[in-house]
Amino acid sequence: MAVSDRSAPFLYTLNASTIRPVPILDQIRIAAQAGYAAIELWHDAIDAHLERGGTLDEIRRALDAGRLQVPTTIYLKGWFETTGAEHERELAECVRRMKQAAALGAVHVIAGPPAGKADLDLGARNYRELLALGREIGVKPAMEFLGFVEDLNTVTKALAVVQRSGDPDGTIVLDPFHIFRGGGNIDEIGQLAAHQVAICHFNDIPPAPPREQQHDHDRVYPGDGVFDLRGMLRRLQAIGYGGWLSLELFREDLWRADPLEVAREGLRKMQQVVERL
Repeated sequence: MAVSDRSAPFLYTLNASTIRPVPILDQIRIAAQAGYAAIELWHDAIDAHLERGGTLDEIRRALDAGRLQVPTTIYLKGWFETTGAEHERELAECVRRMKQAAALGAVHVIAGPPAGKADLDLGARNYRELLALGREIGVKPAMEFLGFVEDLNTVTKALAVVQRSGDPDGTIVLDPFHIFRGGGNIDEIGQLAAHQVAICHFNDIPPAPPREQQHDHDRVYPGDGVFDLRGMLRRLQAIGYGGWLSLELFREDLWRADPLEVAREGLRKMQQVVERL
């Protein structure tokens, strides 16, 4: 049974990408059985369940049975860089996904950046619009930066979008892999207030290949790589953040392994990193 220990400095959640091939109801069952307090769900997995004749109510009942919270669902795309009719089409899909997120009790839904150049003024206006829609629906879009995109690839750049939006509900998603891959550094966390962090994805960085060649599938378990995870956590504590650390891996070798053992091992390794602060 999943238990939330508020005596611990952080809370632990499983990002369903870590056991991706598993159907969503089994993802939820495994997260609870492994001892997590929450699970991040992907909209493609939600839609796959619906396409097989399942319902959102079934997913919500599984979450309730496992006593699991949903910090975020993943993800919204196309909202940042579009205008006109294209923007209306992308926004309609974002609204559909936000309604799913709200129905499942999610607090945030992750809003991804464009792959190419980022017009920060346009993105900030569109983010303000997205946040307003989210308030109506009952979920908060969280700005994500990705280390392998051309432009919006650091904490500082994601924070610029939040600040330019002028909306106090704006938040960002942290991730050691994306901080490393984008050429940023953990000191940038000091620019944030705790309420501006929606969630912190958690993983580690292998010593090879070189930074510019790394991608999602290169991530390793926390503590198995070379990233200064404890330094990152100390900076999070310094700004007063004690929220979710979410195990997010995209490894095909782990997808082929026993998903319950993968989830348990990931939780154990996250806890080991935190215990050594």
